[in-house]
Amino acid sequence: MARGDREKVSQAPAQVAEKPADVRNVVVVGHAGSGKTTLVEALLAATGTIGRAGAVTEGTTVTDHDPAAVKQQRSVALACAPLTHDGVKVNLLDTPGYADFVGELRAGLRAADAALFVVSAWDGMDAATATLWEECAAVGMPRAVAITRLDHPRADFDEALALCQRVFGEEIQPLYLPMHGDDGHSVEGLIGLISQQVYDYSGGYPPQVREPDPEHLPAIEESRGELIEGIIAESEDETLMDRYLAGEAIDSQVLVDDLEKAVARGHFHPVVPVCAETGVGLDALLELLTRAFPTPLEHPLPAVTGVDGSPRDALTCDPDGPLVAEVVKTTIDPYVGRVSLVRVFSGTLRPDTPVHISGHGLAERGHPDHDADERVTHIYSPLGANLREVGKCIAGDICAVTKSTAAETGDTISAKDKPLLVAPWTMPEPLLPVAVVPKTRSDEDALAKNLAKLVAGDPTLRLERNPETHQLVLWCMGEAHADVVLDRLRAGGVELSTEPAKVALREAFAAPAAGQGRHVKQSGGHGQYAVCAIQLEPLPRGAGIEFVDKIVGGAIPHNYIPSVEKGVRAQAERGIVAGYPVVDFRVTLVDGKAHSVDSSDAAFQTAGSMALKDAAEKAQITLLEPVDEVVITVPDSAVGAVMSDLSGRRGRVLGSESDPAGGDRTQVRAEVPAIELLRYLVDLRSMTAGAGTFTREFARYEPMPGHLADQARKEHTTSR
Repeated sequence: MARGDREKVSQAPAQVAEKPADVRNVVVVGHAGSGKTTLVEALLAATGTIGRAGAVTEGTTVTDHDPAAVKQQRSVALACAPLTHDGVKVNLLDTPGYADFVGELRAGLRAADAALFVVSAWDGMDAATATLWEECAAVGMPRAVAITRLDHPRADFDEALALCQRVFGEEIQPLYLPMHGDDGHSVEGLIGLISQQVYDYSGGYPPQVREPDPEHLPAIEESRGELIEGIIAESEDETLMDRYLAGEAIDSQVLVDDLEKAVARGHFHPVVPVCAETGVGLDALLELLTRAFPTPLEHPLPAVTGVDGSPRDALTCDPDGPLVAEVVKTTIDPYVGRVSLVRVFSGTLRPDTPVHISGHGLAERGHPDHDADERVTHIYSPLGANLREVGKCIAGDICAVTKSTAAETGDTISAKDKPLLVAPWTMPEPLLPVAVVPKTRSDEDALAKNLAKLVAGDPTLRLERNPETHQLVLWCMGEAHADVVLDRLRAGGVELSTEPAKVALREAFAAPAAGQGRHVKQSGGHGQYAVCAIQLEPLPRGAGIEFVDKIVGGAIPHNYIPSVEKGVRAQAERGIVAGYPVVDFRVTLVDGKAHSVDSSDAAFQTAGSMALKDAAEKAQITLLEPVDEVVITVPDSAVGAVMSDLSGRRGRVLGSESDPAGGDRTQVRAEVPAIELLRYLVDLRSMTAGAGTFTREFARYEPMPGHLADQARKEHTTSR
């Protein structure tokens, strides 16, 4: 969207919620191509929030405002799109459908009280969507399903519904059936199963309501019975089922009331057919969002502590309570600077308010602990990238604040005089390393500045400056995530290239050896004189470096012996054959010589270094590689392929078991060399259609195969 367009939209009035009961926070999820963003755009247009719906392919939608998203023709960031229907403010949180941007999805789940799953009527869903449904079920998040893209030539609502019921469970029941036009394909309306009325959109949106045609009655009778039984099964009225089975007609309003309660509790999951392009089902979906989805008062709030970790009372969604809010997303806007999307859990956030910003417990994500006092000068209602100023944001609502110098994704905003800390949400670890190389010295400065901004807003991006491989490594969630990060860096004026990430190895002695270091220089004036002899022996893995002094008779003055040790350790740190640290050996200093004038601390450090290199020439040096223990979670159908692939990666399978989280998935435990895991994330997703995940943890170092060790030595020699 052009800047002028943004300014026009930002002038549109924004509703300010007065009480939490008038707010609904809904995260919109589904695989890429399911029609999430198109649906959100249609809902905004249907409620008059925007003048007309934009197009995803043209990059003109409210939520697709990121230049990187437009370039790659994909949604890559969480976006908030509030609308108002029947006096209720609905904050729609549009999430990316690609696995690489799971951080944006997690942020949306954190800010929401319910989830709308979007499933395409012609290409179904992916395995990641099915897994996400199970995760939402585990925490009791209310869910509903919108089956979209009914206008596609190969759309099949019945098949899509059957798929949802197979994957999501028997609690999935449609509230409406699509009504096809005379051509037998186009969808011109909906058939309400509770109301038993037809909603005809052939004349446009909103629909005309009329009685069903005779040919609709068999479909209504067949599907309505299953729906009513599903609703009654969740009813608090235990007599309702007996009355229904006895043939009593249940009043439609009773069914609607029980339906809304069951949906809000997360016990029943309705399905609504929707066609965003024609408007079919939009009003039905809006009614579901506003009447059946829970208010912030009904959704459990995260735990809270003092900044020092001390216990605090549980939060309540009270606008008059203590201020507690969370930064669920931070972005950098080219026009207004840093923009933080904030969910207020308790209290009321007002303009010109001093607040405390706390970020603790996120160090492993690349966010060091930090605290700061700031003043919130303006509060906005975000409509994608467009900001509309408002006078307050109450508990349960979502807003945006700008120009904070400290706020990062995951931070807590609380009262300055009563600082608190919200427990962080679970975030997956980035597993794809990308080494970046700035082209010039000026690019190094620009890179550091831009990376700081990106890391502040993206907890799934981890920055590592590896002192052993001398690489700047970005750990990303996948190739698409890496592409977007690099595009954003280049858009910030950084010229850079990438290179394969390296794994830090270790060097070790394979056998005992003796070595001598002789550093003698006489060139007039003060010279250099130091001689030392050592005995070296390998130690078990993890033993470290030991230094033993067995000098007798004062062959080396006592004050120079620590210098020999310092030289040995310094050379071990620099490496000998491949530039990696030498580990796990014992050095015994057995003899040496000194000069009363020319010996010095520096001379004996040099001699100690030379002695270690001399011993290395006489003994075999083994290269050690790190081995990680991995836990791979995959669909049961992919277990064979994954195990076969592990053997090709020099992996050792330790065992397998059913996924403790449930579902038709298996966890495979294995030990795999870290070098073989550099691109494993990409390959695993390819093998499992995007459904496979894994975690890794360092286990130990093991000797590297000879041909790989020779290659590492050659690379070191070439780079010198």
